[in-house]
Order: sequence, then C-alpha cells, then structure tokens
Amino acid sequence: MYKRVLLKLSGEALTGQERNFDPVVLRALAEEIKEVSNSEIQVAIVVGGGNFIRGKTIEQIGMDRVQGDSMGMLATIINALAIQSSLESIGVDTRVMTSIEMPKVAEPFIQRRAVRHLEKGRVVIFGGGTGSPFFTTDTTAALRASEIKADVILMAKNGVDGVYSADPKKDPTATKYDELTYMDLLNKNLQVMDSTATSMCMDNKIQLRVFNMNETGNIIKAATGADIGTVIK
Repeated sequence: MYKRVLLKLSGEALTGQERNFDPVVLRALAEEIKEVSNSEIQVAIVVGGGNFIRGKTIEQIGMDRVQGDSMGMLATIINALAIQSSLESIGVDTRVMTSIEMPKVAEPFIQRRAVRHLEKGRVVIFGGGTGSPFFTTDTTAALRASEIKADVILMAKNGVDGVYSADPKKDPTATKYDELTYMDLLNKNLQVMDSTATSMCMDNKIQLRVFNMNETGNIIKAATGADIGTVIK
C-alpha cells in the first residue's frame, strides 16, 4: 500500500453524458477518492482541462498558443473546484491550490503547505497546471508528485486498462504491457505521457501506474497497490 499518491485525471473524465460536467460521474469519483482517503492514504490530485479547452486546439484555429494555454490553465481550476465541491458534499476535507494566484478562489501553491495539508488527511487538488504555457498537465503531475514526494502517480484513463503496444480501439492485435521502464516509453514512443513528464518521473524515481478509472473500485485498487493496469518505473 502506498502512503502518498497523486491521482492524475483528465478533464474528459468528468464529462460523462454531459457537456462539461456530469454530476453522476463527479459523485462516483468523489466516493472512490473518499474511500482512498479513509484508508489513511494521502491523496493529491492533478486534473486536466480538456473538457473545456486545449491549448493546441486554440493554436490550430489561429489564436496565440500562450493565450490558449492560459485559458486551459483556468479550465483546470474550474475542474479542481468542481471536484472539491463534490468531495466536500460527502464530508471530505479538501483544499484547492493553484499555480496562478487567485486568493479569493483558492490557496496559492506552496510546497510545504501542500505537504502539511496532506499530513492532516486533507485531499489536495492542484489547479492551474504549472502556471506556465507549453507544459501539459502530465508534466504538472510529474512536477507536483516530485515536490510532495508522492510514492506513485496514478494515471486514470477513460476505458483503457493499461499501456498497449498500439491503440487497442484501432488495432485488435495490440498487446498490453504489465510492466515497463521509463526508457521503454521513450524508446518505443508509447504515448502515455509527454517526454518532459516521462523524463521528470524517471529522474525523480516516481512510479507510474496506468489504469482504467471507468471500472468501479479501480482507484482504491490502484492506490492500495493491487495488480491492475500497467506499472512503469
């Protein structure tokens, strides 16, 4: 069992059948995170903003990439607040910390304060990405996991139960890997996370577990070290 985990969620994971948020999905997610927290595992979360906007998409329609990434960072804060609201509605003490200072909305990210919140049993959600353009939320997850000394990054995927040799939805011959190294990701060009995030995890010796979050109970299984998904180390 891990002592401190960082759960990486995509923005799309919050959508379900709704456009931006599905309350049923948010509630189910909150219940699973509560179960992990109640197991005396410290939980931090990084969430993407893809259910609202992506920096690269904005660039494709002619808008400045830096502006697009700034919009994406704000989208992650909206998602962080939505997850906080869902968790607090079922009695989970939660803090949102952002890389972009907005004191009327959330706390600024301060590494020592974040660790202290975790030690007190609070769930900490990191919003705003790294605070700089051109960095993905995968890189944010690697950075925050390094800063808080997380034991593992739990990368929750929509409908994919690990890392495959090819896209299993497109290639029926794709094979699943049970265990990989970070060098395998780079050498085989497996699109699990971007190269910046991969290198940061490798340099800081942070384990990564990729699993399917759509199966009920998988978050607690991943957090307790059950043999699911793909482990990368």
